[in-house]
Amino acid sequence: MNTDLPILYIGLLLAILVAAGWAVLRQILQTRKIESSLERLQSKLTKEKGTAQEYFELGSIYLTKRIYAQAIVQFKKALKEDDISIEENALIYNALGFAYFSQEQYDLAIRHYKESLKANPNYVTALNNIGHAYERKQLTTQALEAYEQVLILEPENSTAKRRAESLRKRFVPSV
Repeated sequence: MNTDLPILYIGLLLAILVAAGWAVLRQILQTRKIESSLERLQSKLTKEKGTAQEYFELGSIYLTKRIYAQAIVQFKKALKEDDISIEENALIYNALGFAYFSQEQYDLAIRHYKESLKANPNYVTALNNIGHAYERKQLTTQALEAYEQVLILEPENSTAKRRAESLRKRFVPSV
């Protein structure tokens, strides 16, 4: 009887268990980190006025947890603060647009993506996001323009390449 096969089988099972355990442990640690940040920020912001960065961080946590209405409230608070730079303004408007997009409020999402692009016209993520919102609204021409703008700024952007190619296949311009 060959004894190598059971040893190999047990070794393989042990390796799978270790990998699964590591993945679970990483997820637990990541969740604990998010939850502790959430608790810290909620506690601080209920007691005193926060900074734009703190409101943005709390809004981002709510986005991660898919609590979009609360994320929108936090992002709006961040925009009201005086201590934000133009670059941070672009990030906040983009996140606000993403929260609206996730709620299928595409017109509001587009409006906030445009505000993000006013603050930073070369913000590739906002351009990709506005292209996606235009797609959802069946505005193929505007979506394709947004993705082409991304490709001008970042020729190797995989999202824009894939989406633009897909739109070009569907889009037949009328002459």
